[in-house]
Amino acid sequence: MTLRMPAALCCLLALSSLMALAGCQRETNGRLVEVSGRLVVFNYRVAMAHYLVTLRKLQSIPEGSQAEAEFENPKGGDVLKTRERIFAVDDKITLQSPPIHCVVKDRPYAVTIRIVSASGAVLQTLKTSLVSDVDQTVMPAKPLTVGPGYAPNPDVFKADGSVDMAPESSCHA
Repeated sequence: MTLRMPAALCCLLALSSLMALAGCQRETNGRLVEVSGRLVVFNYRVAMAHYLVTLRKLQSIPEGSQAEAEFENPKGGDVLKTRERIFAVDDKITLQSPPIHCVVKDRPYAVTIRIVSASGAVLQTLKTSLVSDVDQTVMPAKPLTVGPGYAPNPDVFKADGSVDMAPESSCHA
């Protein structure tokens, strides 16, 4: 009988520890992911801008699932789309838009993200927005460097010593 009491006590302690751990887990409300970051990225060296959204996994996602994103096009026209495969080992999912043009400072741009299973079923939909703290006018229309050695772009840095840092001219005011 003295052997059973410590074993029962150990089982009781183990069970209470498991219950305490379960109580500390984050409540996901059935969500698979949440937005953990969003920004507009300006890469001056190559004269390109992109939207960038990161998602944090809240629970496991079925194998073969994908994250699909639709980004509002700042230049107007059709939405910009991207799709990323979700891997079980990754804790974060990064979604980058195709290049964007004509970004306006302090204007919110809509983003819709869907987590889609391998069979095409929508598992979760998120809506968010991105806001840039600068206009695209701060970025030159032409890349500052060219080639693998980052040579100065002769279309920007002219042989006569002049520099053409003009912004993209196809954007409406």
